[in-house]
Amino acid sequence: MASLIAGVLRERAPGERRVALIPEAVTRLKSAGVDVIVESGAGAAAWFTDVDYTAAGAQVVGVEELFQRADVVLCVGPPEVEEAVPLRPGQTLIGLLDPIQHPALVAELGARGVTMVSLDLLPRTLSRAQSMDALTSQANVAGYKAVLLAADSYDRYFPMLTTAAGTSKPAAVLILGAGVAGLQAIATARRLGAVVTGYDVRPQAQGEIESLGARYLKLDQVASAAGEGGYARELTGDESQTLLQALEDHIARSDVVITTARVPGRRPPRLVTAAALERMRPGSVVVDMAASELGGNVELSEPDKTSVLDNGVTLIGAGNLPSVMATAASTAYARNITALLTHLLKDGALHIDTEDEIQAGVVVTHEGSVVHPAVGGTPAGGAK
Repeated sequence: MASLIAGVLRERAPGERRVALIPEAVTRLKSAGVDVIVESGAGAAAWFTDVDYTAAGAQVVGVEELFQRADVVLCVGPPEVEEAVPLRPGQTLIGLLDPIQHPALVAELGARGVTMVSLDLLPRTLSRAQSMDALTSQANVAGYKAVLLAADSYDRYFPMLTTAAGTSKPAAVLILGAGVAGLQAIATARRLGAVVTGYDVRPQAQGEIESLGARYLKLDQVASAAGEGGYARELTGDESQTLLQALEDHIARSDVVITTARVPGRRPPRLVTAAALERMRPGSVVVDMAASELGGNVELSEPDKTSVLDNGVTLIGAGNLPSVMATAASTAYARNITALLTHLLKDGALHIDTEDEIQAGVVVTHEGSVVHPAVGGTPAGGAK
């Protein structure tokens, strides 16, 4: 029986430097009976050369040959509809496909008989899915890089320093959101010596924030927004307004504010208003990790844009920080996608079974239909 062939696609989105599979992961897949072909130049932006892939046992090919030969196509972000045209019935596309925000791609590939598997829909509460959790691995990278970006833009020291020239006080850093990215940002800012305060609408986050040595910002006037599975629920209009007002004074007193609240498939919640930005001191820095075409946590922020406001506040829209640290992010992502792909294998072949909890969460289209309820489909409900 011929081996399954996995093809690694070069990312084409502007500014995207990550690659779905690194050479080290090629070796792991080959030991699982999967042959790997890689589009020429796929890993170059993350500093993995075609020679590296060849040495690991992969074949380097052109994009046309990749689509012709691959049973499974691996990517990071979703391709544009026109880029996905070569995909044919029976092939499988695996990546962070963000299907809720790309209905045209889902409709096109679903109708064509392509199986779409999206890691961003992984059921993150399943312990056996942790090794596949790409959202967590990429959020860890983003939280770390956000603090370094803020420190680089901040014209003072993060730690307290006592020198012959005098003593500098530590920076006051406020982290809004204590998910994976927020907790990593808190830990990194603490390592740099800042005085760190963290906030999350879920009261249970207090323990996690304090365990990292940060202060917990307690806002008694804001209702708990704890939701199911450890996630936050969406705030009502009145609750959002109360939160914005309660945060404003604390934002104004901070030297650095980093916002981390993202909601898959929906507009990020607003946490910092233009009025709050106006009250911040000149030289302060705000990093919006949720900045995207849908909006961000910070009013006035724009994705992938840094601006200095009239009052001297630096505002950074940092929506794709994992790409900035492409080598580390690709290494983590490759482990996630390798774990998922090997989970889908049975007797050396791809086996789609939507009764499996993990597959039910990540399979978006299969056998000509959209099968994921969150994307408007009807579950297939059985082994395929």
